[in-house]
Amino acid sequence: MIERNVARAASGAAYHVRMASASSIQGALTDGVRALGRWLQNWWGIVQLGARLLTLALTPSSYTADYRRALLRHIVLGTAPSLLWFTVLTTLLSLVVIRIVLVTSVSYGLTQYALEMVVRVLVLELIPLTAALFAALRCTIPRAAEVATLRSRGDWDAQAKAGVDPMHLEVLPRVAAGLVCALLLAAISCAVTLLLAYLAVYGFTTAGFDAYTRTVGHVFGPGVALVFGLKIATMALAVALLPVASVLIGPARPQALTSAELQGLVRMFFVILVIEGASLVGNYY
Repeated sequence: MIERNVARAASGAAYHVRMASASSIQGALTDGVRALGRWLQNWWGIVQLGARLLTLALTPSSYTADYRRALLRHIVLGTAPSLLWFTVLTTLLSLVVIRIVLVTSVSYGLTQYALEMVVRVLVLELIPLTAALFAALRCTIPRAAEVATLRSRGDWDAQAKAGVDPMHLEVLPRVAAGLVCALLLAAISCAVTLLLAYLAVYGFTTAGFDAYTRTVGHVFGPGVALVFGLKIATMALAVALLPVASVLIGPARPQALTSAELQGLVRMFFVILVIEGASLVGNYY
């Protein structure tokens, strides 16, 4: 009798353990499905916001006097303070990397590949990534914080009630300014790096110009040039849109806006990593 009771108790305990395990697995699956649904919903909201901003940007009637003033103001305030500092940073970084590559190439007897290595490492990979991150830190993330402040203070709703579209006058100029900032920084830094590479290899002479252009043209073949252009454009779009979009798709409460800003950073870094990985695959595989 005692053995039967013990066996029955053990069987009941095992049954409860199995039920609890099944319940926990079901709960985990439910939470996972809900998290995936929220993730997809947030990204769909970002896509919709991007499509709305693109529609506004392509609509001729959007370019009113107020919009043009706001656009120029945000472009100047977002880009001008960053140009000098980023040019100096790019110059120092390029000089260090170029010197390291040249010395290493000479020591291993690979001098003929030094210039090509410099162009591939700096111009194709490091400079676009650095320009996108610098534009995000100095331009787009602070502009997203300004939009978050507008929503938390109630100015967003006040403008909407007054008949002014805040998406048109507040969001679109900031996103456009971030896009211009990222593209301009990438273009200037690439030009500076190519100039420094030429001077480091050939010096202040035009004798090596033909060899230099052949090497650069060999690196920037049609496929590589296409991938390079898409990489710069998509990175600029990501750093311009994602911080602001993450603020707008969430609620307007101050605590929720802080969380949205952090989520925007995570989304931006995730997209940049995906773009960088895709460009590596496109260039070298």
